[in-house]
Amino acid sequence: MRRKWMHTAFLLAGVAALGSTAALAQVATAMKDLSRTDVAGSVYGAFSGTTNSNGTTQSPSNAAGGQLEVRYIRNPIVGFEGAYAFNRANQAYSTSTLAVCGVCSESTSWTPVSANAHEVTGAWVASLKIGNLRPFALAGGGILFDVPSSGQATTTTLITGCGPGAPGCVVGTISTSTSATSTTTKGVFVYGAGLDWGLLPHIGLRLQYRGNLYKAPDLINGFTSTNAFTHTSEPMIGIYFRL
Repeated sequence: MRRKWMHTAFLLAGVAALGSTAALAQVATAMKDLSRTDVAGSVYGAFSGTTNSNGTTQSPSNAAGGQLEVRYIRNPIVGFEGAYAFNRANQAYSTSTLAVCGVCSESTSWTPVSANAHEVTGAWVASLKIGNLRPFALAGGGILFDVPSSGQATTTTLITGCGPGAPGCVVGTISTSTSATSTTTKGVFVYGAGLDWGLLPHIGLRLQYRGNLYKAPDLINGFTSTNAFTHTSEPMIGIYFRL
């Protein structure tokens, strides 16, 4: 009788071990299905707001750009991404001053600066797989390089008003001068959300929105920096390839 119970106990232990192994195998398979590494390329529009501080108004131009991403998803709450983005980042600086050529006179100066923006970021990614869809959210930071296309920019000054105590001032007088430009490097906070849509086993469509928060670039020496934070919105569409 004792041997019979021992055989039964060993049999039950073996069945339990096999069941545990099968369960672990299923969990491993499920985790493997959840985890992934992919590379992606996207195009986007960059829409930035105007900043106004220290007597200077800075108006960025809207532009198109492109982004490359490498992303590793380990599980729904642990994922990492590295990205490089490029877009045109032209800036226009303007200021109004009083008493330029006498009492109660006013002039307006403005300078357009042609530039390119290079952004390198890293982000934490959380995602959830639902069939062929994978919604995700991300947050991280990096460095933004704004590089002027030329070492100098032309400033145009227009006299827009003269008072009675400003002899010699002529409304509509225009003058020009040149100022040196310089590259700026700023820290940037990036956040976003989107959706991966699997079209084929290793290829899919990536739709996402990203927001960048950073200090406005000071590209020209002839104007006082606004030293203000600005925001760029970037709606994107691209293709990812799952490795």
